[in-house]
This record gives sequence, C-alpha cells and structure tokens, in this order.
Amino acid sequence: MSGAPQSPARRGTPAPAADTVTAPGSTFAALRGQLHEAAAAFAGGPDGLEDILLGMVDDVDRAVREPLEIFPVCHHSPASALAMARRLREKQPRVVYLELCEDMAPLLTELRNCRLPVAVQAFASEVKGFPPEWAPLSVVAPITEASAEYQAIAYALDTPGVELVLVDRSSDHVFQWDARGEPVPEPAAEGAAGPGGGTGPAEHEEAALHGEAVGVEIGDLRPRFAELEEHLLRHGRVRHWSEWWHQYVELPLGDSDHDTYRQVMFLIGSLFRRLFRRLAPGDAARTRVDEDRERYMWTRMREHLAATGTDPADCLYICGAFHAASRVEEFGVAGADTFTITPRSDTTWQYGLIPSSHAAIEAQFGLASGSVSIAAAEWAKNLRRTRVKPYRLEGQAGTKKSRAKQTAAPAVPAVSATDADDRLSGFLRRPPVLDALDEAELLGWSVDIVRAARRNGYLASTADAIAVFETSILLAGMRDRAKPTPYDFQDAAVTCIEKDAVPGRRDVRRLVEIMLGGDRIGRVGYDALPPLARDVHDRLAPLGLKLQQRGVQRALLDMASRPELRACSDVLWMLRRLMPQGAARPIMGERALGERSIQESWDLSIGTHQRALIELGYEGVSIEQVLEQRLRRAAYAPQATTATVLAAVEDATLYLGSRRLADELGTRALEVLASERSVDGAPEVLRRVRRLLAYYRTSEPVLPPWIEAFAKTGYAHYCTLLPTAFADEDATVGQVAAMLGFLFSMESLALSLGCDRAQLELAVAQSRPEDPARTALLWAAQVQLGTLSRGELRERCAALLANPLVVPAYPRYLSGFVHALEPVPALADVVVEAVSNAFGRLPDPVLLPWLPTLITTLRNEAADLAPLLIREAGRIFPGRLAELDAWVPPWRAPAPVPVRRERAATPASAGAALLAAHPAACDALAGLLGCTEGWAPAPGQDTPGGIPLLAAHPAACDAVAGLLGCTEGWAAAACRHDSPGAVLTARHPEPATALETLLAGA
Repeated sequence: MSGAPQSPARRGTPAPAADTVTAPGSTFAALRGQLHEAAAAFAGGPDGLEDILLGMVDDVDRAVREPLEIFPVCHHSPASALAMARRLREKQPRVVYLELCEDMAPLLTELRNCRLPVAVQAFASEVKGFPPEWAPLSVVAPITEASAEYQAIAYALDTPGVELVLVDRSSDHVFQWDARGEPVPEPAAEGAAGPGGGTGPAEHEEAALHGEAVGVEIGDLRPRFAELEEHLLRHGRVRHWSEWWHQYVELPLGDSDHDTYRQVMFLIGSLFRRLFRRLAPGDAARTRVDEDRERYMWTRMREHLAATGTDPADCLYICGAFHAASRVEEFGVAGADTFTITPRSDTTWQYGLIPSSHAAIEAQFGLASGSVSIAAAEWAKNLRRTRVKPYRLEGQAGTKKSRAKQTAAPAVPAVSATDADDRLSGFLRRPPVLDALDEAELLGWSVDIVRAARRNGYLASTADAIAVFETSILLAGMRDRAKPTPYDFQDAAVTCIEKDAVPGRRDVRRLVEIMLGGDRIGRVGYDALPPLARDVHDRLAPLGLKLQQRGVQRALLDMASRPELRACSDVLWMLRRLMPQGAARPIMGERALGERSIQESWDLSIGTHQRALIELGYEGVSIEQVLEQRLRRAAYAPQATTATVLAAVEDATLYLGSRRLADELGTRALEVLASERSVDGAPEVLRRVRRLLAYYRTSEPVLPPWIEAFAKTGYAHYCTLLPTAFADEDATVGQVAAMLGFLFSMESLALSLGCDRAQLELAVAQSRPEDPARTALLWAAQVQLGTLSRGELRERCAALLANPLVVPAYPRYLSGFVHALEPVPALADVVVEAVSNAFGRLPDPVLLPWLPTLITTLRNEAADLAPLLIREAGRIFPGRLAELDAWVPPWRAPAPVPVRRERAATPASAGAALLAAHPAACDALAGLLGCTEGWAPAPGQDTPGGIPLLAAHPAACDAVAGLLGCTEGWAAAACRHDSPGAVLTARHPEPATALETLLAGA
C-alpha cells in the first residue's frame, strides 16, 4: 500500500497450514468421528472437505478450552444481546474486554446522555503521516440497544468494581492498516427495492448520518465468498443474507443455553473463516488485517492481565465470532508474544458522539434495508417472551429509571474445559423447531400495514388485509416455514398492496419496516455535545425553539423590537455558511456588505444535521474560530485563486466583521493576483472587488491600503495580459470583457495612485484578435479610450451587414457587443441599434439559428446585462403598437442642423445699474470680503466702464497682452482712446482670432 504505513511487523511465524488434530478422548471426539465418516461418504475419501470439517471442530475445541472465556457475538444480533444479558448476570465478570477501538473508551460514559442509536466517532481534519487526499479521516462505531456490545457497556459502567477495557486497534491503526489502493471488496448492499420501490429523500438523508466515515465492524459475521453466500441463499429460499441469518441462526439460538450458543457461534465463525481462506486465497490483504486485529487484541489483553494480576477466570472477552475462532500464534492467555504494535502517527484525533439510525447502519455495513429495524423488534419480542432483564445505563434517554441499583455479585466459577459438554452434536442433529402460527400477531400486522398504506395514498381495503394474511402463510409454506417471518410478511404486503405504482414517497416495503420497528434515529444529548455545539444552543436560546428535535422549525426574528435577536441572526448566518444546505435556510432577509435586515425568517433543522454541528466542534470551540480557520485555510491553500481569496475577504467582513482578518486576507489576494498567469477568474474577481470597493468607499473614511495596492497591481497585471488574452483561444469572451471591465472601472483609482494610462492604450493597440466576438470587444474598448468614435463604430457595423461574406459571422460580432456592455455600459444604444439592424437585414437562414445562441448568451453569461439592454430598448422604441408604423429609428433620422444664436447686446453699464439698484447685497458681500473703500462714483454714459479698471490694474492687462502675443504696451493707449480693445484688435487680429476660436471650443 503506497502512501500509508504498512501493517505491523510480525516477529513470529504464521499459523501452520494444517490443523492440529485433537486427541480422540477430547470433548468433541464423537462429533469428529461423525464428521470424518460424513466426509468419507460424500467425498469418497480424505480430501479438503474433511480438513475443513475437522478443522472447524478443532477451532471450537480450542476456543472452548481457553481459560479466558470468549464470548462470540454477531453485529447487532438480538440473539447475541439476549445471550450476553444472561451470561453477564450469571458470571458477573470483574473485567470485560471488548472488541472496540481502544482510544474510544473515554466517550462511552457519555452514552447515558444520548438516545440510542448513536455512533462513537473519531475524527481528524488535518492528517500527518497519511496521504493528504485521505483527509478528513473519520471512524465510527454504531451502538444500538439490541446489541451485545451495549449490554456489556451498560453492565460495566453501572456495576461497581467492574472494569471495561477496549482492546481493538486504535482509530489511527485503522488507517495505518487501511488497504486503499489494493483490491479489497466492500460489502455489497443487500435487498433490492421491490417493484416500483426505492427510497425517498428522507430515507437517503437518514442513511447518510455517518457521512463518509469508516465503520468499525464489531462482530462482522457474513460469508466473504460470493458463491458460498449465493449457495446458502438459494437453498435457504431467502432473498438476502440478513433473512438467512434471521431464519437459521437467530431463531434457533434465541432459546438456547450459554454453552450451545458459544459452540454454535464458534462453529459458524470457523466455517466462514476456513472457507474464505480456502476459496479466496488471493485476498491476502483482508486476511492480513483480520489476523493483525486478533494479534493486537490478544497482546493488549495479556498486557492488562500482567499489569493488574487479574485472574483470567474473572474476565470476559467479547469479540466477533469470526475472530473468536482464530488460529494465530498469539491466540490465548498463553499465546506467543511475537507481535509488535506500531506507534500511532502524529495525527491529532478528536472524539465525540454523533446520531445514528438503523438506515445508516444498514447502509454502512451492507445490510438489507429494514434488517436492523426488524432485529430491534425481535429484541423487544424476545425480552417479553423470555422475561430477561437487560442492562441499560442509568439515566439513559428513552428508558425507564431502574429502582434497584445493580451491585456486583460473586463471580460464578468458570466451567473447566474438561467439564464442557458437547452441545454441537445435539444441536446439529435436532430437527428445526417449527413455531406454531400466531394468528393474532399476523392479523394485527395485516391490519396495521393496510392502515399505514391508506395514510400514504394507497387504495387499500379490508380485502387487502385478508390477502396479505393468507399470502404470508402461503409464502412461509413455500419456504418450509410453519410461521411467517417478518420478511415473509413484507413480501406478501408488497405483492398484495403495492401493485404497480407508489403514490407517495414511501413504498410498501418501507412502510413495513416502519411498522415493525421504525427507523429509530438517535440523538446526542446536550451534556454529551462538544463545547461549540453547546455554545450554539445557548446563543440561539432566545429563539425559544427545541433545536435538538429533528424536522424543520420556523424562526421569526424581529430585531427592531427585540435587539437581542441580532446576536441570534449573526449565529444563524454563520451556521448557514458552515453547515450543509438546509440546516439553516433564510426565508426572509439577507446579509450583504453594508446591509442588515431588521426582520428575518428562518427554516431551521439543526437537530436533523446534528452530526455536522458536532463535527464543527472538532475544529474549534466557537463557530467564529472555525469560520476564521476555514477562511485562512481556503486563502492559503496551494490551489487558491484570487477569486477564492477575495471571497474569503468578503466572508470575513460579512460574517465576522473583522478588519484585521480582512486586511490579512486582502494582502494574500494581492500576492495571488501577482502570481497568476491566466484570466480564468477575471469575471469573479471583477464582481467581488467592485463590491468590496463600494463597501469601503461608503463605510470607511479611507480605503484600506491593500485594496489600493490591489487596484494598482491589478491595473498593471491585466494590462500586461490583455494582448495575450485577446489572442488566446482558451480565454472566453466573458473573461476578456471582465479584464476590460476591471481596467476601465478601476482606471480613476489606479491613475490617482500613480499608474500610467498609456499602458492601457498600448495594450489595446497591441491586441490583434481574430475571433469576431473579440474584435467587437476590441472596438468597444477603443471607443472607451477615444481612439474610435461612435460614428466610425456604426459605419463598421453597417459595413459588416453590407458584406455578404461577413453576414454569417455577424451574430458573433453582436455577442461580443453584448459582452462589451460590462466594460463600456455607455454603448447600450449602439448595441440596441446593432441588434435591431440585424433583425431587420439578416436573412432568415442566418437569423433563426442565431436566436437560441443569443438567448443562451444573455441567460448564462450576461444575465446582469440584459436589464440594461431592455431599459435602453424601452427608451428608444415606441411604447404603443400603433406608433410603430410611423416610428423612425433615431439612427436613421436626419441629423439636425445646428442653429447659431446671436447674443443680444448688453449695455456696458447694466451691471453697474444692477448694483446701484440693490446696494445692500453688494455691501454685504464687500463686508464679507473685508472691503472698506466704499462706493466709487458712477461713471458717465460716455465713459466705458472697463477703462478705470484697466487703469487701476495694468499688470493684469499686460499679462493678457503677453498671452495674446502683444509686445506693445497698451495701458497708455487706454488713456488716449475710448475703446482700447478695438484698437488692440485692429492692430493685432491674429491673437484675437485665436482667442475667439479657443473660447468657441470651450
């Protein structure tokens, strides 16, 4: 396995291939002789069959004789749980060794604060010593009430003086020994959906409660050879393995005694183990992992026995039946100490409890749909029938409080190996016990399923209930069963009720599962939640909702009347950013830069997504810390782009309000922009930097230094890439338009910071596009820069329509003009004119195929530009249909002739007369300016009003004369002539003409 530490080193030799034959005088000597005769009769002599049969007996004999009592179990088996409850009350062991990851032990005490089923989880978001693509690492061990593991945990935690020791490999070793990259088959899901069946969204959601976690198989007992499993299913007349196990193992072992149960489970484990080794010898990876787990567990148990000095007779070892029939040298208390446990990696693991469900367990371990629910119903039925008192943790949610406190009783001496009786021979010879038909139970099932079907839209009636009842009995008889099992009843209900359609989201098979036991979904209690999850519940307490309940709840926030709800709003927006979609969904209200809602409405399903909230707790102690870590991780990731870093800046400002973090991430965005050599993210960069710039301009007194540097660097960066982008076939028209939009929108800011506009002009002049759409985009850029007039652009568009060779490509030019509205929105009227001319002049073979392209372009790439075109078209085109016939487009209307208006002659003394008529205003202005000279005498009618002013300020006159090119002083001439201006104009006509031209242009 490449990329991961290899399996631990083995200093001992592997188990011998040939099994050791037990002495004829042993406990199972009679059974061994019978199997030897059977093998000879069937096979005609000694061969592999005899080795398998006799080896199975040797495995059972070896496990039974072990001084440390081994209790074999099956994963979530009611029979195993019932036998475990009985044995714990009889033996009262002082030490319980359990096949479960040893690093999960501290979490087991929190089970009393949860409602089962739940899963113990080990989680690592950052990996060290493993391939980075494996992250995040997650291991779960689901626990249900109808499991032998839970009975042992409840007994050990609530009984004084009892020690619970987990002996299986740690979560770190699970991935150290992981055979990723090797052909290790995963267990296939059993039980296909019935006719018209399938699971709805709710079932998929419940089956995904464990996420992508690796499941720890506690007591996995299933044939690992496909041909063997198919053979058992065919001859057992069942559909899947869960039904076979229920029919041929669960029911026979439900009433068996302890010795019979152990020997049968040892025999089954040995059978599957030996057949797997013989029939699939090439699957060495899975065999190696199984044997390593057995060596690991026995090594840990011997270490604990040596350290504590505990008598093995006072201990109980609970493991899967597959591992109980082990042949490794380290097996047993007296086994060889030849196994070296490798150290853990440097990965930091977080531990917690997450909610689980029957559907999640079935999906993760490849069980048939509904098998765990049926097992839970069988467990409850066995308790009522046998009156066995199970073990439950004190204070366990959903259970009644026990009145009598459990106390440790003296341990019952273990039965010695020599006193053990052979129970296998009698069990294998005994004919199957045929249970009598319980008509009341079957009739109740039939009535209940019809009632449930009618509630879910099926047209079921009493006749269907009778048909289900009779068909269940018929199917059981066809399968050699006197009493219909839940699987027989399920098949009968599907056959009689479902017909050919499913009216609702649940089919009949799913309704039977719900009716028999339901898909119980666990819940982690408040006290067992990590600090972050508890903090979220505390901060959302003002909402007054039961957030731990599953389902959708509506939250109404009126921040105007209740300002304390603003903190709840902040938490909800951060949860929406961090948790999966649907956990917190806003119905009314939004959160944008510079905007805050005063009223909000939310649909919350935090209880449904409790696993996601718990996994957030593995990353930090508050949601603010987790969000900040994720933003930093996204910004500093090796594959981070400028757009992703700017998105992190926006989120830091939007959700955290942290100027420090925003400035840090903005500096990072500047570094990433300088290192980019492509324009793939230009549209997203443009949108985000525009939003950030608008926000800072309205909310901050000055712009942050990083965004000024970003505008300056981006201006130079995109100017450099612009000629290449115009010629690059991989760059889209939208990306090039976004580059131009950045350059034109940031131009004023960049120029104020020291950039040179000539750089942009040179970049546009060096661009040589060949594509029609990019050519149109270049023309729009030239119009914006002033190197191309709007009239010349119209002439080029008209020339394109007049050229028959270019007409088929004209729609592509129009696509470029549409994208040009991003950098040059002032060209909206020209684009409307070009589109109108296209509709008016293009032939139908060209126009009609192009229309879908235009609509697709506007919808996918220029959705925000369509309103601009529509608004401009509404301004140009007539508003009424009747006016359309007489309407003339503005671009076709004759240009208006400019009319020069003559200025009316104004008397020279008009201003003086106005001041004399209103002296108060002039006095107030003079006082404001500090003038104290008073009013000057009014000039006569023959005296020009400007002459005294010219005489009083000759320097200004000389400066104007120098500007106009006059070398002669005319201050003296003003004293000799009544109109010095006329004299000056007559003697120097050229400066006067130049001045008139200059003023006319201004």
